[in-house]
Amino acid sequence: MKACHACGHEWTEKDTPGFSAECPQCAAYLHVCLNCKLHAPGAHHDCREPQADPGREKDKRNTCEYFLFADRSVRRADDEKGRSAAARAKLEKLFRGGAGEIPK
Repeated sequence: MKACHACGHEWTEKDTPGFSAECPQCAAYLHVCLNCKLHAPGAHHDCREPQADPGREKDKRNTCEYFLFADRSVRRADDEKGRSAAARAKLEKLFRGGAGEIPK
């Protein structure tokens, strides 16, 4: 799902947002580094595209020609709880027979 970095509102248009496109829900700009598939904190200029012009403020509008709207699903709290329970079960199985249960 392609969504606004600020509020999570889904982008349903077929085309990539233009340089000045705004989220219809919160009015945040959509053509920003934080919405880009190439945005990678820790990489040079926080971007995986070496030819891209470095954006100083990652949440501000830019005119980068390499922009690719990131397709990511929003995690739900239920999913997080399920993954936590599964991880805890694996740890308990791993350490069962040792010093006892893992504290919660």
